[in-house]
Amino acid sequence: MKGAEDIVRHMLDHDAFSQWLGIEVLHVEDGACTLQMQVRDEMTNGFGIAHGGISYSLADSALAFASNGGGIQSVSLETAIHHLKPVKSGDIVVAKASRLSQTRKTGLYQIDILNHEQERVAWFKGTVYRTGKEWNL
Repeated sequence: MKGAEDIVRHMLDHDAFSQWLGIEVLHVEDGACTLQMQVRDEMTNGFGIAHGGISYSLADSALAFASNGGGIQSVSLETAIHHLKPVKSGDIVVAKASRLSQTRKTGLYQIDILNHEQERVAWFKGTVYRTGKEWNL
């Protein structure tokens, strides 16, 4: 079985949307990861702030990488996000994912999204289904 970094590199290499977002992996391990990206003009909505789907997508990628890093293929069952502060074009945002609990079949994760001033701009919760299938790269 490969390590978390190998698994996440493989996942990201095959994830065109995360690549389009410009996601950079800062740290990854079993049950946790930290991602970073810069918000671009084409990611903003009619209010001139980042579309809610941008921070959601960053958090969703963090959930995927953190939950798969332990070597068991995992997919999301349920997710929710709370937007707390606006994010603007040019902002660099960081998603920090951590596992809160895990059973043989599920995992619960929290992802905090912070802006360049270390202010929490969104909070994301995700539950994953652990398929039992190992990553064999």
